[in-house]
Amino acid sequence: GDPRASEDLAGALAAVLGGQGLSVHSCDSEPAGEPLAPVRLRKDVCYVVLAVFLNEQDEVLLIQEAKKECRGSWYLPAGRMEPGETIVEALQREVKEEAGLHCEPLTLLSVEERGPSWIRFVFLARATGGILKTSKEADAESLQAGWYPRTSLPTPLRAQDILHLVELAAQYRQQARHPLLLPQELPCSLVCQRLVATFTSVQTVWVLMGRGGMPHLPITACGFTPMEQRGGIKMAILRLLQECLTLHHLAVETKGLLGLQHLGKDNADGICLNMLVTVAFRNPGMQSEPPKVRGENFFWWKVMEEDLQSQLLQRLQESSVVPVN
Repeated sequence: GDPRASEDLAGALAAVLGGQGLSVHSCDSEPAGEPLAPVRLRKDVCYVVLAVFLNEQDEVLLIQEAKKECRGSWYLPAGRMEPGETIVEALQREVKEEAGLHCEPLTLLSVEERGPSWIRFVFLARATGGILKTSKEADAESLQAGWYPRTSLPTPLRAQDILHLVELAAQYRQQARHPLLLPQELPCSLVCQRLVATFTSVQTVWVLMGRGGMPHLPITACGFTPMEQRGGIKMAILRLLQECLTLHHLAVETKGLLGLQHLGKDNADGICLNMLVTVAFRNPGMQSEPPKVRGENFFWWKVMEEDLQSQLLQRLQESSVVPVN
């Protein structure tokens, strides 16, 4: 009940809901076993950036692959991040190399993961200049680039996974599901997730908080054990919740992403994903209070500020988050 702590929590929650980042100082949950070493790009993590461009004519920018294994096929501009880059710098470099264009990202559209060691960031972007690459400029990066009607893309495509992303971009342009969201440049040494884990009953929202040091939104580190890899990044969320709640009578749902933090400079290759999660009773009955917290490390904080509460409820009801697949 310290009013100062409550103000800090409201401020932190408002920042995260606004797509802002918050520094990561320590983790509230870590995988059992080895202490976690800072992650390194190209050693234990691979981040990929991908851009969807849609012009006024509803055309999509595609590039023709030069790599031996998929030469001649078409794909969205994409590639692996290099050490020392920010996510946006990586996106701009890939688009320049593969399509010849300068660009700026408008928003993150989706995040895709195969466990913490492979994560792809998909952006809606717009061209700001440069000259479209023609077959005369073919090189090891790509053979050429071109704009194609969204409803009749060239064949063969390198993979079908981009069709869904092109649709996602078209839907977003028509009606934005979530606010514009760009990565925040903040250092992080691990792949981790900050949870906005909510329990809702009759227009009242509680958010799970960690106690260590100052009260804060809890952070869970992703592990690289085969089990955590296989189960994907949601394993780290379940691990943290398991440490303080009895999960067998609860339904936990990961809604998606509220924010993304990464720096890439000074060997800070980690990322922090700010995630919106719901906790509910499987058989709600008359339960109007959140489930009991075990142990001393966590507590439910009741969101009293009306503006904050309505923001949270709206984002929950409309699933107004970046999907994580």
